[in-house]
Amino acid sequence: MYRKTIDELQEDTRDKQIIDLRGEDDFEKETYPGAMNLYWEDLGERVDEIAKDKPVYLICYTGQKSDEIAQDLQEQGYETYSVEGGYRAYLRKKLADFMKPDENQEERLADRTKDVERSIIKKFKKTIWRPFTKAINEYEMIKDGDKIAVCISGGKDSMLMAKLFQELERHGKKNFEVVFLVMNPGYNDVNYETILNNAKILNVPITVFKTEIFDTVADITDSPCYLCARMRRGHLYSKARELGCNKIALGHHFDDVIETIVMGMLYGAQIQTMMPKLHSTNFPGMELIRPLYLVREDDIIHWARYNDLHFIQCACRFTENCASCGGTEKGSKRAEIKELIRDLEKKSPYIAKNIFRSVENVNLNTVIAYKKDGVRYHFLDDYDTIIQSSK
Repeated sequence: MYRKTIDELQEDTRDKQIIDLRGEDDFEKETYPGAMNLYWEDLGERVDEIAKDKPVYLICYTGQKSDEIAQDLQEQGYETYSVEGGYRAYLRKKLADFMKPDENQEERLADRTKDVERSIIKKFKKTIWRPFTKAINEYEMIKDGDKIAVCISGGKDSMLMAKLFQELERHGKKNFEVVFLVMNPGYNDVNYETILNNAKILNVPITVFKTEIFDTVADITDSPCYLCARMRRGHLYSKARELGCNKIALGHHFDDVIETIVMGMLYGAQIQTMMPKLHSTNFPGMELIRPLYLVREDDIIHWARYNDLHFIQCACRFTENCASCGGTEKGSKRAEIKELIRDLEKKSPYIAKNIFRSVENVNLNTVIAYKKDGVRYHFLDDYDTIIQSSK
């Protein structure tokens, strides 16, 4: 038997070795208590570091990679075990342990919520709160009388957005209403429970509705992620309108924006960006807003870690199957662009802001062609006319 649960690992009182097979960056952010880091791709060169005189527990991201390695090492005479569910199982257990009911639960949850809220207004005032309010004011995202469906996927971005909206309700000048909307497109029970528990910890009163999107796209081979995203947005618009909302808020952040700009240039042969707000074409009278438009992803990650909060990542069945190598975007075009921007920022700290500003400073007199409202304009269309009119 080469698999053990997190509970079995914790119940094993023997002297043991715990090896975190994830990448060094993830290991340094957080790991299982007492674990050493040995990246799975380096295993062949560092196999002598694995103990032969004690049980060895292997932890990867999801349990898939550790399964393979544990079996191989057992055949070589090691007492090795793969931790079922990987590091994510450990995080889920931490959350479940915190949520276990006892006489102090209500007070414990209230204290945790206050700490999170205090961190937004104080420690993260400059990096999160101010960029959030700046985007809302600069792009005129909220007006008096709005009813906004704050759409929560269960990830770090949307959960933070929900807390920011709660603070804005308390301290803002606009008169508006919010509904915290969670769509369950077919999450497994573990991920769904994680969303519910985090909502309790953060004191976010969520409205949940269920769809069968994951089942619908399960057998789609051509652009399933694109189809899934479109279906999700359509269901969110529909439910939001049913609840009397005129806007939906999504958790896209600054890094999503600049990655989209670069992806459009390199892979789409076009200059475009992810807009801060949009009128819906299929749901007249509805708008989409992106209040985290100016918030950096690293600051969101820092906020989550500071508060010891752990959220689900993309939890669809496609990414669950490839997550053993770390992260749901690994190998995607967006991941490539994210890494490219990160490398460029090592050479210049202004790279990200310059990418963003590039779509604010477009000079139509210096582009070959552009489109507006479906009509294409070419610089030759009035090239000679401009010269003649200047004489």
